Amino acid sequence: MPTKFTVLAAAVAALSLSLVGCASTPAASTSASAPAGTTTVTVFAAASMKGTFTTLGKTFEASHPGTTVVFNFAGSQTLAEQIVNGAAADAFASANEANMTTVTGAGLASGQPKLYATNQLEIAVPPDNPAGITGWKDLTKKGLKLVVCAPAVPCGAATVKVEQATNTTLSPVSEEQAVTDVLAKVQAGEADAGLVYKTDVQAAGNTVKGIEFDESAKATNNNSMVALAKGPQAALGLQFVDLVLSAEGQKVLAAAGFGPAA
Repeated sequence: MPTKFTVLAAAVAALSLSLVGCASTPAASTSASAPAGTTTVTVFAAASMKGTFTTLGKTFEASHPGTTVVFNFAGSQTLAEQIVNGAAADAFASANEANMTTVTGAGLASGQPKLYATNQLEIAVPPDNPAGITGWKDLTKKGLKLVVCAPAVPCGAATVKVEQATNTTLSPVSEEQAVTDVLAKVQAGEADAGLVYKTDVQAAGNTVKGIEFDESAKATNNNSMVALAKGPQAALGLQFVDLVLSAEGQKVLAAAGFGPAA
């Protein structure tokens, strides 16, 4: 018959094995897209840059064996706040200069930000354009389901500039935190019209119809980018910035509809 001592010893041994098993289970990775053993470069970029930067990320990886570029795409104001609050990133690309100032003002930039592209607003409507939108003035139609970006978001700030320049007041049914969210609502048929960038309309293909308007020239966005001084791979972050500014990077941006840096 087992003694109390042998029963206790067996229990301790079982607990020890259990703890070892738990310790050998790897923790969830915060960079699931980065293969083991690679160097990760983290780029925080405006949502409007998703298509072009994904392409340039592959180019960067091809010229830097063993390196993986991981992106965080969101509204520029959200990204700036995350960086100021301690998020680890190696480079930041903003869709305007105002949100870049949040980062540079906190002393987090490595060097001076560089302008890498320009962009302008365009009206996105469903392919059949049920509301019959033809230009800026139509966005004031009574009962129109208009979706725009929130004023703190670059595309929203540009919208406000056009409103002020034209003495127009819009009445959107919702204000989104990223330009991609505005586009998604138009694509889903939840909005009659949305104010997005020209590049977003081009990238959306035949899922939406784009309507240009002359008033958009009153609010051209200057996209700026900088490497971050406290980034884990700040040197590589700077090299990614250089790629975006290079002839190769500018060619990719131009193909997507971006204008040259002002």
